[in-house]
Amino acid sequence: MKSRQTLICADLEGVFTPEVWIAVAEKTGIERLRLTTRDVPDYDVLMRGRLQILRDHGLTLDDIQAVIRTLDPLPGAREFLDWVRTRTQIIILSDTYTEFAAPLMAKLGYPTLFCNSLTVDENRMIVDYNIRIRDGKKHAVKALKSLNYRVIAMGDSYNDTTMLAEADVGILFRPPANVVAEFPQFRVTREYEELKAYLEELL
Repeated sequence: MKSRQTLICADLEGVFTPEVWIAVAEKTGIERLRLTTRDVPDYDVLMRGRLQILRDHGLTLDDIQAVIRTLDPLPGAREFLDWVRTRTQIIILSDTYTEFAAPLMAKLGYPTLFCNSLTVDENRMIVDYNIRIRDGKKHAVKALKSLNYRVIAMGDSYNDTTMLAEADVGILFRPPANVVAEFPQFRVTREYEELKAYLEELL
């Protein structure tokens, strides 16, 4: 039987880029915007809370995009992605939104990105978020496996764990201690060179 081609699926924020909402929190001084899926496992609860905070403070999509344009990928992220693509294909699976991701995708060399979208009103206020499919990261990995690909998945947060569990190999990259403690079945890596060495073994 022929061996399966391997694809890599990876989260975006915390793996290749800074956390957008933390950056917005630092810019605005709104501490409650620092919460991420590392802190709140229920994504709907997290996002509804974020949108309410934006409304309370009159922050628009333009305000958030202005912060995002000041961000750069994590040191070594672009080089890591370039290295991966000399060996196999990589797809970024993220819970972010197209309206947030564009500036960062340019700085990462336009990798393939599957993500979500926002609903914005005439005043540029974000009034809702649109998830293509619930637990989309897991479903994407499952679909790729159904096409007879072997999938290696990487992520850092609670919302990545179902993707990691669905993959043939799941890897945590720079996770917080609480995620490591709750999901000891996944290999933990903390630097791109360490991650590259492990991927070399797997590929």
